Amino acid sequence: MESDQEVPENDSHVVKRVKSNSFDGESNLEEVIVAFNDFKGVGDNQISFKKGDELHILQKTTDTWWWAELAGCYGYVPVNHLKPEKHAIWQDEEYFGNYSNLKLHHEMLSDRPRTLAYMRAIMSNSMFLTGKVILDVGCGTGIISMMCARHADPKMIYAVEASDIAVYAREVIEQNKMSEQIKLLHGYAENIELPEKVHLIISEWMGTMLLFEMMIESVILMRDRYLQEDGVLWPSTASLFLVPCSAHDQYTSKVDFWDNQFGFDFSCLKPVAKEDLLCKPLHDYILPQDDCLSEEVKLFQLDMKTVTVQYLEEIISHFNFCIRKAGTLHGFCAWFEVGFDPYSPNGEQVLLNTGPSHELTHWKQDLFLLDEPVHVKEDDQIVGSVVLTRNPDYRRHLRAEYQFTVISGDKTVSEHRKKFFIWR
Repeated sequence: MESDQEVPENDSHVVKRVKSNSFDGESNLEEVIVAFNDFKGVGDNQISFKKGDELHILQKTTDTWWWAELAGCYGYVPVNHLKPEKHAIWQDEEYFGNYSNLKLHHEMLSDRPRTLAYMRAIMSNSMFLTGKVILDVGCGTGIISMMCARHADPKMIYAVEASDIAVYAREVIEQNKMSEQIKLLHGYAENIELPEKVHLIISEWMGTMLLFEMMIESVILMRDRYLQEDGVLWPSTASLFLVPCSAHDQYTSKVDFWDNQFGFDFSCLKPVAKEDLLCKPLHDYILPQDDCLSEEVKLFQLDMKTVTVQYLEEIISHFNFCIRKAGTLHGFCAWFEVGFDPYSPNGEQVLLNTGPSHELTHWKQDLFLLDEPVHVKEDDQIVGSVVLTRNPDYRRHLRAEYQFTVISGDKTVSEHRKKFFIWR
């Protein structure tokens, strides 16, 4: 929505405008919220602001954009740049609290394909990293920072960690006599101030369905603040893959289970079971390759040098699968691949793929079960889309909505639609 009248731009970071006389949505809220990140508005209907600015929220127009006032300027502001509300603060406490204990870090350190992929990228580019400045976002126990220090001899490594595991990471770094090269910074990445730009940002931010936990947002914000123009990000690319699959045992254990228990008929609970047990993906599923009903497709690929936080609010991906063998479609399985671009044009690109045809990682695969199985024949087409959106309230969580049609020959056999919550 554009304002009624424009006033010439002044020297500040805000464009002066006259408040619009009318707009749709909620009534005047006059809520004051503090921005926790800079934002540069685009066009005449967005306000630019700086971290720490107090914005008067006049209308919560949508889940992602609010109408606000700042220093006499009126326009839209992105919700994800404003101070989190109470439940979001709780969510951060829950998220970082989970990473404060050694159980998760034991699981990640035990994941050899994951850790060795980072080490291969570092070692194959060691000569280019000598004397460089590196930023490790979400350093955990410090394993990646220490690999950089040992194999690349950089000038300085800034290791940032928000959870309390940072206390132990500092001990580990000191134990390995690397405190001179690695400076551990305990705090939110968004609040960290670095004294210099960096040549490389390295991070292990990936989660369920690639984006769950949205740690990628911290990487993007640090990229925009501190990465040199010719700097590199690892991973450099991230892709999400999807395949239709059978999952008889999983469906039976969740739904058909209720047909008979100890000689009693519980089938009246099947609708409740489907609503409760099939509304979220199974995030630790191991997909047998024989259960794949077609070849996988790449839903999307992120370029970490250019992807924006705004792009991640809603990603719409289309797919077209050709069934290669008759079977029962119980749902879809997803996994991701990340790539580490080499510094040298002739260098090796290191890949980490979490799919069923590669060595198992702690991410495994993500299984999305349909409410009802669908019988498919060889050469049938499954045509549709999946929309991945951020939860408007719990900003680390996602929603995935599948919509697809089964086509046999030139005839539509069935149409389907289902939404999943990852995790709220």
